[in-house]
Amino acid sequence: MAKRTKLTERSKIKKPSRAEVEAAFRTILRWTGDDPDREGLVETPARAARAYEEFFRGYDQDAAAILRKTFEETDGYDEMVVLRGVRFESHCEHHIVPIIGRAWVAYVPDGRVVGISKLARVVEVYAKRLQIQEKLTSQIANTIQEVLKPQGVAVVIKAVHHCMTTRGVQQHTTDLVTSRMLGVFRDNTATRQEFLSLID
Repeated sequence: MAKRTKLTERSKIKKPSRAEVEAAFRTILRWTGDDPDREGLVETPARAARAYEEFFRGYDQDAAAILRKTFEETDGYDEMVVLRGVRFESHCEHHIVPIIGRAWVAYVPDGRVVGISKLARVVEVYAKRLQIQEKLTSQIANTIQEVLKPQGVAVVIKAVHHCMTTRGVQQHTTDLVTSRMLGVFRDNTATRQEFLSLID
């Protein structure tokens, strides 16, 4: 019920028009101290609006639906499936600056598997929203667990946050690592260690 409520609330949000968005970018350009009417910036508001459509297209996509087509002809395969190093770009919800990283996604199937590109697409859907890395990690793992109902799911994300590298404390070599372990990955130390050994 909570998920349905969130979706309903989001669907009630009235999105501004393209003209309103471009006007907002013109305001930001003026706020920086520059002239939005000069040659180099005159088309920037329109370009920025198009870029934001791309950056945040995940709001219009359903991660669960991506996973619903599965395959049961696995000849009894019940070992770990690991997709390593899925590259993604997201944006920090606190500063709207990039989060650039990679995700390692694993599950132990329980009778059915999903196409591996679908795992990467789930990462992409949630990454293309305003995020904090902890929530991104949980959303990916929880959705895979809820839809596929495998024996377990594990997700590890390593990412660089530009809110730390280009502003504030400016820690240029620092990255953040988060993990979410469900089912056998949480309960079985050997399974968890096997997965973690595959992360480079």
